[in-house]
Amino acid sequence: MGKKIKKEVDAPPKDVFDPLAIESKKAETAVLMLQSPEEEILAKSCDALYKFAKKGDENKAALLGLGAVESLSKLISHEDKIVRRNATMVCGIMAAHNDVRKLMQKLDMIPSLIARLAPEEEVVVHEFATLCLDHMANEYTSKARIFELNGLEALIRLLSSPDPDVKKNSVECIYLLAQDFQSRSAICEQNAIPPLLELLKSDYPVIQQLSLKALGSVSCEAECRIALKENQALDNLLKILEVKELNDLHVEVLLIIANCLEDIDTVQLLQQSGGLKKILTFAETSPLPDVQRNAAKAVAKSANNAENRKFFHEQEAEKTLVELLASDNNGVKVAALQAISVLCANVASKEIFSKNGILQIINLLNKDNAEVQEAAVFALANLTTGCPNNAGALVEADGIDALVNLLTDKTEEVIASACTVLINMAAQESLRLVMQSHGVMQALATTLQSASNLVLRKAELTVAALGCDAEARTEVRCFLAKFYIM
Repeated sequence: MGKKIKKEVDAPPKDVFDPLAIESKKAETAVLMLQSPEEEILAKSCDALYKFAKKGDENKAALLGLGAVESLSKLISHEDKIVRRNATMVCGIMAAHNDVRKLMQKLDMIPSLIARLAPEEEVVVHEFATLCLDHMANEYTSKARIFELNGLEALIRLLSSPDPDVKKNSVECIYLLAQDFQSRSAICEQNAIPPLLELLKSDYPVIQQLSLKALGSVSCEAECRIALKENQALDNLLKILEVKELNDLHVEVLLIIANCLEDIDTVQLLQQSGGLKKILTFAETSPLPDVQRNAAKAVAKSANNAENRKFFHEQEAEKTLVELLASDNNGVKVAALQAISVLCANVASKEIFSKNGILQIINLLNKDNAEVQEAAVFALANLTTGCPNNAGALVEADGIDALVNLLTDKTEEVIASACTVLINMAAQESLRLVMQSHGVMQALATTLQSASNLVLRKAELTVAALGCDAEARTEVRCFLAKFYIM
């Protein structure tokens, strides 16, 4: 065997820098490294800053102060996909901080973020770009910018993403954008209703909730309600109401239904299919006050239309509303009273309340809650207008004293409504005599000293209504004389 000869290793070129491994323990250093021309350095720096920012708001504020946002605003559009991904992740986390969002807005980062929603980008880029836009959509100016750049189109497309985080961020951003009229119309025009309804089948409650919130906002628009009807949305919503395990969704569902009930065609359709009865029964039996309140609000909103009032009467909505008056929740009571005030514009409904409802409402006049009192006396004002039977029922239920007490209330609207009830009662001679025995004129003499034009006008009309009798006129003159002498 011949002797082995040692192979010589070629020396590296003199103009090549030897690799340098650096271990940094300061965020300042990582931020400085964002200026590096090397892609690997940029990617690793962004990754380190993501982990740092994720730990809390103080770290986000520190990175803001170090100028990280300015560098990141450029890196989210970097040609290297790993750098682009990692930079987008940092931006998504940092956008939770209010001051960071303000700077992002100033730097006009929204066009670059919308570009990151392109189909060819990685799912993780979609996740953090939508997260960043979601945070920024809390500001009106940013919402307008997203709309201006047609960011809605990409967000709607991502509602069908296989990733739940992308879905959650996208639907929340759409919900925030839907607070604006222009965006609501655009959401419907871009056919967002089907994917939003599809999200109701999600395994994640937060996605279901956000989808319902978005649908609740867009359903304020008539064209969107048409789209909901065309996609059988009401059937799906009623099915959700029937599932007790989904009670965390019931409040939002009823808000959507309330908007849809503004349309006569929808109310008629629900009346024919039995859906209207289901809603009323659900309102009566639900253990959740928020659900009952929203159900009553739905009735009140829909009953502003005369045809709808007929449909509600046919489904015995009066019975449901009277049942809700017995709720322990003041918000439910107020909503039910407001619905009664609207529904009783229907003469047949007004007669129903004469037999069952007047007594319960009178009892609420003595409640300590000001909102309940105001809603109750307003309901009585509407119930007694043009309805002698209800005026008589009020007297039979010993409601005069409660009304007299309200003539010295601090709220103008309460006094005005109380006066309206008294005026309606005074149209009957037999009731005027009873009213005089309860000291109505004495109370009115005090009310006539009010500085409020509304109260004075109503009090004067009430005195005029009661002054048909000589005894009543003499009584009020005596009391007014005492005040002027004083």
